Amino acid sequence: MSSATLTRAPDRAKVTAWLQNYGVYLAVVVLLLFNVFFTENFLSAANFRTQLVQAAPVCIVALGMALVIGTEGIDLSVGSVMSIAAALIPLYLGAGPMMAVIVAVIAGILSGLFSGYLVAYLGIQPIIATLALLVGGRGLALVIAHGQLVQLRNEDFLALGTGDVLGVPVMVIVAGVLAVLAGLLVQRTTFGRQLVAVGGNRTASSLAGLPVKRVLVGVYVISGALAAVAGVLATSRLGASDPNDLGLLMELSAITAVVVGGTPLTGGRVRVLGTVFGALLMQLVHATLIKHNLPDSTAQMAQAAIIVVAVYVARERSRK
Repeated sequence: MSSATLTRAPDRAKVTAWLQNYGVYLAVVVLLLFNVFFTENFLSAANFRTQLVQAAPVCIVALGMALVIGTEGIDLSVGSVMSIAAALIPLYLGAGPMMAVIVAVIAGILSGLFSGYLVAYLGIQPIIATLALLVGGRGLALVIAHGQLVQLRNEDFLALGTGDVLGVPVMVIVAGVLAVLAGLLVQRTTFGRQLVAVGGNRTASSLAGLPVKRVLVGVYVISGALAAVAGVLATSRLGASDPNDLGLLMELSAITAVVVGGTPLTGGRVRVLGTVFGALLMQLVHATLIKHNLPDSTAQMAQAAIIVVAVYVARERSRK
């Protein structure tokens, strides 16, 4: 091997490591600058509010997905969990918004328990375990709602998706608080350290006496609960329970946000702030293409391209 090759290899490793750690922040800044100069009416408070509100559900779901991926898992059921939460809300809204939200979140927790049990105790691959709920969950939501879209008129409930506190949308506040809690969970708690260890080396973690199965169930429960919260907020903002379409392709958006944010699919690491910026990046990409009159299908292709680039960068780094 030539000396030039030996010199280039470390440089390439540094570049891929830098891109995985900080690429998402650079991409958000570049996209913001592009829109500032080339997108009409981008610099307005109303537009920024819209972008943040639309990114909030993806951000919330992606936080749970990041924890699951941190254990070398995947949760494909998040979109269906959102639809289940949406379907339950009209049934319990008569008892008050709080009751409707609690029931929806409990449904998300039970969904996470189901997936976590399949993965941790039955040894089913995460992609298969959660694929079952991806298909069956939306079917269950349609059965609960009789396949109907239901308009919601409870002002207190609708305030969750449309209200604000001191000018900051409630949805953005909820997403911000959950992001902080997720960061503290990963960085400051025993559970957070255990999930990173389990994702890094499950066999070694088991031999070391870590509660591997409980950790696995725990991350799927958190993911299910956060998906339900996102479903509640999205339903409130929409002003209707729509189990047919709510949460469609949300799993892909969440996975993209997590991977682009620097959390490797191979587990052993969770980047919460990167995940938040990954969700913002996905929203900005979508908004930029739409504002420049490109079809929604183009946004989906751009999302696929971003996934490929992010996975390539992560793979290159893991090979070093």
